[in-house]
Amino acid sequence: MNLHFSPRSAVVAIAAAAVLAVSGCSMLPQPLRNVFGGSPPPKPAELGPNVVKVAVRQAWTARIGPTGAFPLAPQVQGDTVTFASNNGTVVAFEGRTGRELWRASAGAPLSAGVGSDGTVTSVITRTNQLVSFIDGREAWRQPLPAEAFTAPFVAGDRVFVLAADRSVLAYDGKTGRRLWQQQRTGDPLVLRHGGVLLAVGDTLVAGLAGRMVGLNPVNGSVRWEAPVAVTRGTNDIERLVDLVGETARDGSIVCARAFQSTVGCVDASRGQLLWARPASGYTGLDGDDTRLYGTESNGYVQAWNRADGERSWNVERLRYRHLSGPLVLGRSVAFGDETGLVHLLSREDGSAANRLTTDGSAITVAPVVVGDTLVVVTANGGVFGFVPE
Repeated sequence: MNLHFSPRSAVVAIAAAAVLAVSGCSMLPQPLRNVFGGSPPPKPAELGPNVVKVAVRQAWTARIGPTGAFPLAPQVQGDTVTFASNNGTVVAFEGRTGRELWRASAGAPLSAGVGSDGTVTSVITRTNQLVSFIDGREAWRQPLPAEAFTAPFVAGDRVFVLAADRSVLAYDGKTGRRLWQQQRTGDPLVLRHGGVLLAVGDTLVAGLAGRMVGLNPVNGSVRWEAPVAVTRGTNDIERLVDLVGETARDGSIVCARAFQSTVGCVDASRGQLLWARPASGYTGLDGDDTRLYGTESNGYVQAWNRADGERSWNVERLRYRHLSGPLVLGRSVAFGDETGLVHLLSREDGSAANRLTTDGSAITVAPVVVGDTLVVVTANGGVFGFVPE
């Protein structure tokens, strides 16, 4: 994760660096410490012997090219999982076998991950181009009014974009014609991290700063707003409460994390905040019908009761291992770490269930599941498929 500074004020960038340096950066994501300096990071917790309660085997592996420090979220549609590398390569695989279905290039490095409805696949370049492919061939591209770090959302023959200037835009999926734009006031500081953009019924739900906002996908009009986090503090860093993906959805209930602030759930059918609890993390959530799962900035793994947000369990043995967002898979919840390990924990109590190896480079984007196959991508561009035995 990184911070993106608006060009409106160079003073904000200087102030932000000063705040981080004074307060200490040990609890910040590793990329932020690399940018701003500070004390050396805490030593990751030592891992004991692997405890295997859930037997898993590696089924296949492939490569997409390096993903770098800020990997791009993949997209699962049916039996297909589509990945993008930072150099602009987009690759679709059959998730159960790893067979490559198609490979294309956006022609420039990417700033946001993959969105797809199974027909149209879209990515966003660092030159602010929205590029869409159909059957692995470029169909159209359109310039965006601002940078974007959230993967496009493709549904209903439309491509929706959440941009870093707090605008939401809709494009025709076949032609690329812009259909509408909803603009909010920008902030001096935004996260270079995927945000919240999904559909719940006939409502497009977007994360705008610390709020979930329900939009009419036909014309972009606002239907409701629900605050998950309220800005606080005296400077731009402390007031930064962007919602981060991925979300944990159960029917119309969407639960999300606000950066280093809260975890909360919203009823997207009514736009009502159900609850919010303090939480200090920067990766997304996943959940089942009883719990939500996520990691705190220090690497503690946390489970909350979905109904009211009260703590269910907490484990410390993966502290300071810079964990990815979670994936609920069967009886387990899976996290990647900065050394390329995949940790499977029990959903019931967080006890160890297995530990899987990849290529030794960081896994910083949440694993995904295709059918019964767990799929992860590493910073070196390795893609690994694991299945239960």
